[in-house]
Amino acid sequence: MGIQKLNILVVDDEEQIVEIIRAYLDREGYHTISAYNGQEALNIFEREEIHFVVLDLMLPDVTGEEVCKKIRVKSQVPILMLTAKVEEVDRIYGLNIGADDYMMKPFSPKELVARIKAIIRRFGTELVKAEIIEFHDGDLLIDFDKMEIKKQGELVNITPKEFEIVALLAKHPGKVFTRENLILEVLGYDFEGYERAIDAHIKNIRHKIEDEKVKYIKTIYGVGYKFMEG
Repeated sequence: MGIQKLNILVVDDEEQIVEIIRAYLDREGYHTISAYNGQEALNIFEREEIHFVVLDLMLPDVTGEEVCKKIRVKSQVPILMLTAKVEEVDRIYGLNIGADDYMMKPFSPKELVARIKAIIRRFGTELVKAEIIEFHDGDLLIDFDKMEIKKQGELVNITPKEFEIVALLAKHPGKVFTRENLILEVLGYDFEGYERAIDAHIKNIRHKIEDEKVKYIKTIYGVGYKFMEG
């Protein structure tokens, strides 16, 4: 089990620069996604959850300035610009359209990583407020903020009550919950059904998130259930 890594989008048309930045960021435990032009960057931003953008200004199609503007229309994700422009007015313009910081080329990869870390610290919990937990190397991914579950990358069709049960169990792997615990926590004190109603929910959940190779919910006979660790 682990909290999902921060996704950092690195946008530069020079492949060597992208690979150097990727190597340093990967070493620090971030997940790097690469784009080599502006339109590719915008397409990635639309379909992926991006937490930070390292953006070159001199791109071959859509300029870095335009990419920054379009991202800012939809998101306040931190943006660090890379620029070969030496004029102060250009750097000020970049900051005015929404960049959080900039670095001049050529730059030190170590300083770049240090600046990224500083910006992430400044944004603090707001940057990672969407808590995502993954199990079995990404086989199962639970997004508590969006109330979504993905199995092998595919969105699971799950009811709100089923999600609440999974969320409760998954946040406490290895802890045994009795049927009564689950009823009180999920179905509420005024639930008038039978304890075995939980069994029906568990059965449906198992069908949706488990397969022959990977089992997540273990039955503790005569007691209740627990979410498997690992």
